[in-house]
Amino acid sequence: MPDHEEHRGDVLSAASLLTLPTSAHVVAAEEGAGFHGPSLADFFPPAILFDGTIFEFNRIALVRLIAVGLLVLLFWLAARRTTLVPSRGQSLGEMAIDFVRTGIAEESLGRELGRRYTPVLVVIFFGVLAMNITGIIPFLNIAGSSVIGVPLIFALIAYVTFIYAGVKAMGGGHFMKSQLFPPGVPWPIYLILTPIEFLSTFIIRPATLTVRLLANMLSGHLLLVLTFSATNYLFFEAAGAMAPLGALTFAAGFAFTLFEIFVAALQAYVFTVLTTVYIQLSVESH
Repeated sequence: MPDHEEHRGDVLSAASLLTLPTSAHVVAAEEGAGFHGPSLADFFPPAILFDGTIFEFNRIALVRLIAVGLLVLLFWLAARRTTLVPSRGQSLGEMAIDFVRTGIAEESLGRELGRRYTPVLVVIFFGVLAMNITGIIPFLNIAGSSVIGVPLIFALIAYVTFIYAGVKAMGGGHFMKSQLFPPGVPWPIYLILTPIEFLSTFIIRPATLTVRLLANMLSGHLLLVLTFSATNYLFFEAAGAMAPLGALTFAAGFAFTLFEIFVAALQAYVFTVLTTVYIQLSVESH
């Protein structure tokens, strides 16, 4: 057991300058075993509550709750005292919603459908953005969407919305026919085409939404932990000749932080745009 625990500590990432260390990070640092790069263990922190149950609550779950709480608080502050002449907070809230309504929903769906589906698209855009941006917020330092649960939930919301929109617009039978049996194709081709359409429409779409968001947030966290862990090691543990290299890794970490902000916003935008496109495809026949 001691050998097993020592090996487990060796594969955990070291505490970085700007990343809140987990207990595993602290153990590795106290052992003084040198540089510890990031690993998938970062995404499975020890339980805070209900260890070993389906209700297990850990640091990533706490980050998600904080992100949701802050998002709800910001929109509540913006909407609690709406007036004809908006305050600064109300103006910011209206601008945020208008960005999704006019810049995404109405752009693809038109005015009527765009307004109908704006609420769910607003939830998707700002929900994904809030979960993504926690990856660069000090003392949180991990994206709530870097573990598959959150990307999968948002993908399921998009999936249900896509099917609901098609069924509402066409009826269940005609919707399934339009998605699985494109017109103008010789009937023997349907033996090949229909299974492909089913996989593409009902399996691959939600899967790609999930994997795209998950992979971007997971890789972003690993890059940030790698650069700042290396900075910590070079500044405080490495030999004197190597210490100046910490400035390079710190600069790289700062650059990756700015890039991660861009990626967090971009992934929220892409996720919402793709959801809008899928809604559009569901309400229109091939």
